[in-house]
Amino acid sequence: MTQGFQTISEAAAALRARKVSAVELARESLARIEDAQARWNAFITITGDLALEQARRADDELARGIDRGPLHGIPYALKDLFATRGIRTTCGSKILAERVTDHDSDAYEKLTAAGAVLVGKTGLHEFAYGITSNNPHFGAIRNPHDPARIPGGSSGGSGVAVAAGLVFFSMGTDTGGSIRVPAAYCGCVGLKPTYGRASTAGVFPLGFSLDHTGPLTRTAGDAALVMQAVAGFRSAVSEAAGRRIGVPRNFFGERIAPAVEQGFRAALSQVEQRGARLIPIDVPEPVAIGAVGRLILLSEASAVLRRYLDRRDDFGSDVLSLVDQGLRVPATDYIDAQRLRGVYQKRWAELWNSVDFVFTPTTAIEAPGIGQERVVIGGAEEDVRLASTKFVRPFNVLGLPALSVPAACGGLPVGIQIIAKPHADEELLAFADGVFSPQID
Repeated sequence: MTQGFQTISEAAAALRARKVSAVELARESLARIEDAQARWNAFITITGDLALEQARRADDELARGIDRGPLHGIPYALKDLFATRGIRTTCGSKILAERVTDHDSDAYEKLTAAGAVLVGKTGLHEFAYGITSNNPHFGAIRNPHDPARIPGGSSGGSGVAVAAGLVFFSMGTDTGGSIRVPAAYCGCVGLKPTYGRASTAGVFPLGFSLDHTGPLTRTAGDAALVMQAVAGFRSAVSEAAGRRIGVPRNFFGERIAPAVEQGFRAALSQVEQRGARLIPIDVPEPVAIGAVGRLILLSEASAVLRRYLDRRDDFGSDVLSLVDQGLRVPATDYIDAQRLRGVYQKRWAELWNSVDFVFTPTTAIEAPGIGQERVVIGGAEEDVRLASTKFVRPFNVLGLPALSVPAACGGLPVGIQIIAKPHADEELLAFADGVFSPQID
């Protein structure tokens, strides 16, 4: 991690104690990015001049007693879907490879106002429409724990940048798991907040009614600090003792890899030791909710991307296939899916009468190899995309806050997903920070 600091809070305290300068943090971050780029390919655009300019401003302001909060002077990255005036925003696509917007995304505006230092724009799956981050135009992004494996997607570059210690945090997007899957595969924290709590203005869309923005960080406490800046989150305290933890008996424990099972059980034991109570539950319609999510995304993504179909040869084959599929979904099916979505949201709302949080694995598997399409789980083959997203996609449909935190399993990273009731994001982050962050190396 930059200058040896493990968290935003540590770096922020050192800045205010004059033990380090924002310029020093930015220069080291930029040097680490340059050194790592050939190995992991986490960035599409590196904004070195801008970063040093913002860092100098931060040092000057802090020296004059102007303190913009805990992100002041902290190096970070943006997934290359967030508009940045004067800096290209490619969306990981050949079609938009030289696109430069005349406006900033809300997230970038707020982070700039908070004094954070932008060091670059991270790579992603083309148009954020996939989970591998194996980009045909900008090259495959590689997992820092094993460069032969994917980092997850679509926010793959953001996950790598945080897990490899290139930045303190990165903003990602999540339409069907695209923050939480990279967090699980790379071994960091990823938050999909309650739908609508973090602005998507100025972010290139994929699924209008499913898109979320959120941070990838090293700890849940760091995620809370970022969300205070970009979404006005308040500080919260949430003790584990006495908490009711829902552990699904159906679906979320089925067809998972042994390492995932080990990490999940270790997390349950850890939270139980802190005084929480584990409650077995049956969750409503998880398979049907996932199917609804896939149908909604097919329709909405094709509505966004159809404008570029006069350049079919400039799409990657996997994304083009999905766009073509979405164009064949009848409007009646899309409307029915949205109607069912409301039904399922009401059924899940009843759960919160008996539990405070729900725990699931984030993904069913560890990070698969680059180019791998099938994986064997429990003696049966499963599609890598399904195994990666089946536990995360339902919560985009439901709009519930969902956080992925690393689990202790001794091998490749695996993630634990913690879900809370709507608008309990602050409570969720405080709970996770108290239970899990001290365990992160």
